[in-house]
Amino acid sequence: MRLNHLFKAAGIAAAMALAGASQAGTVDTIKKRGELVCGVSQGSAGLSIADKQGRWTGLDADLCRALAAAVLGDPEKTRFVPLSSQQRFPALQSGEIDVLNRNTTITSGRDAGLGIASAGIVFYDGQGFLVPRKLGVKSATELEGAQVCVQPGTVNEQNLVDYFKKNKLSYRPVVIENLVELEQAFYAGRCDVYLSDASTLAASRAARASKPDDFVILPERINKSPLGPFVRQDDPNWAAIVRWTVNALVAAEELGITAQNADSQTQSTDAQVRRLLGVDPGIGKSFGLDETWARQAIKAVGNYGEVWDRNLGAATPLKLERGLNAQWNKGGLLYSPPFQ
Repeated sequence: MRLNHLFKAAGIAAAMALAGASQAGTVDTIKKRGELVCGVSQGSAGLSIADKQGRWTGLDADLCRALAAAVLGDPEKTRFVPLSSQQRFPALQSGEIDVLNRNTTITSGRDAGLGIASAGIVFYDGQGFLVPRKLGVKSATELEGAQVCVQPGTVNEQNLVDYFKKNKLSYRPVVIENLVELEQAFYAGRCDVYLSDASTLAASRAARASKPDDFVILPERINKSPLGPFVRQDDPNWAAIVRWTVNALVAAEELGITAQNADSQTQSTDAQVRRLLGVDPGIGKSFGLDETWARQAIKAVGNYGEVWDRNLGAATPLKLERGLNAQWNKGGLLYSPPFQ
């Protein structure tokens, strides 16, 4: 019995050693390279889009910078790689990028069948329909025979099939891979409807339409669409770092920690604040990072609420309400597991 126990213990130790070797991979690669390579969209306002100076902005882009700050101590050591919907997963699988932050819906198939894994939820969304107001359509149930613009290789495409079949409606798909070209086609009148996540539709309407008020998002949400970052499955420590960086921004908002006061909050006597900011050590070491990794991320981009307000909130062209993306104690779904 004791011998079997020793063999079992040795096996566990060997497995842990192998896991540790794998876990070190992505962080070591990022540190050796001196920059984090982040896959983003080809242009989705509020999520990830390059401005006229070539600087990337948006919720997804800010998460990329938060990760660079956590690992490298500098949010500007981020290289953004714009990817189409069909390019995104091969780019991650091949190692071209370290993390995919590209308004990507978490599904069972993506988590189980592609060698990649989701690493947290950054946005609770749902797919909807954008139509010209002049069509007079009030509901998606009135879209019989519509031409629908949709990107291939997305859950949008499958949900389009499912929705119209379920409601016994006919439609004609207009399938265009490049997001910019698809939106140009929609606003040029080549299709009646643009199907995507509601956040993408709001961003498109604000950024692409010459007269945003001429277009309306119909009330139906045809699926749940939680969006989040993806990483490769072969590095669980990197997946944990990505997930807990998201959690750090969420926890910071609940605890009242901002980009401006993160350093002064190190004087707090609140145990949660002290652990999150690395005053009481242990969490950083468990990830193989500096103890101040979460503080660096928060200082770089702010807490989740600051990121939201800057990119999606009332003062932006998108004017999105927090809704499900509010903190749990304010009617939403957001909260972080404990840092301990």
